[in-house]
Amino acid sequence: MNPPSTLGLVLRFAFLALAWGCSFLFIKVALEGLSPSQVVLGRLLIGALTLGLVVWGGKVPLPRGLKVWGHLFVLGAFLCVVPFTLFAAAETRISSGLASIYNATTPLLTALVAILALPGERLTRRAAGGLALGFLGVLVVVGLPVGAPTSGGGELAGQLMCLGATACYGIGFVWIRRFISPLGLPAASVAFVQVGLGAVVALVLAPFTALQPVVLELPVVLSILALGALSTGLAYIWNTEIVTGWGATSASSVTYLTPVVGVIAGVLVLGETFSWNQPLGGALVVLGVVLTKLRRRRPTRDARPASPDVQREQMRKGRG
Repeated sequence: MNPPSTLGLVLRFAFLALAWGCSFLFIKVALEGLSPSQVVLGRLLIGALTLGLVVWGGKVPLPRGLKVWGHLFVLGAFLCVVPFTLFAAAETRISSGLASIYNATTPLLTALVAILALPGERLTRRAAGGLALGFLGVLVVVGLPVGAPTSGGGELAGQLMCLGATACYGIGFVWIRRFISPLGLPAASVAFVQVGLGAVVALVLAPFTALQPVVLELPVVLSILALGALSTGLAYIWNTEIVTGWGATSASSVTYLTPVVGVIAGVLVLGETFSWNQPLGGALVVLGVVLTKLRRRRPTRDARPASPDVQREQMRKGRG
């Protein structure tokens, strides 16, 4: 399969920002007819079906080995079942736009988990400043500064659920880096097994958590379909293609757009309102993320690129 063109990557990036940014809107609408556990179950089943069709159509091989599947089961829990449930439960208490702002803390918590769990990660001054600024942004969103609207008990609980969800994402992403990335597995098969195992867990828990009455009106059905097929299914494929084409750093900049999309979608579609401290805190979170992602460039002995012949010779000798 030929790699996407530049225009194709730009379109995928835009669709990814929309899919992940609007996922909080989809959750909010789906909750009008479903319980949080039912939203998670539907999302995972439809997402697994979508990814399964991609794997089947592309004849992508599945991972092998009980140990690998054990790691993917952990990912299914920390990247799917638990955070999806926490975000859905949180949106019964807070707005979809506020939930999308908290989702932007994912890179901060990922960086913090990486520093604690990965031996090679060091807390540089720049990363420490980014983490401090990002968590200051969280405090601003919560409403701790003088003059900011303070969250009530229910709303505060919802915000803490969002932070718990992004902490799960942080653990999951570090788990991928530690145990999955070195294996070089196809991203589509990893995503399919991860989401599929999450769907199995949700199905097993359904008799205890998802037996509430269901109201399947058209907006609810369309929202759960979009949440599963786009935000949980195709978004994984688009993200992988963007990382391959542009690199991880450029691809991760979608994190800066998802809260903007989420807040705008909540205001335009649901008529949500927000106070001044929420966008200000969100901006501080994004700035903190930018600082944690910056890396100091190491000077090279020779700034001139090597010729193609030299590069091939270096690669042949194992130095390229």
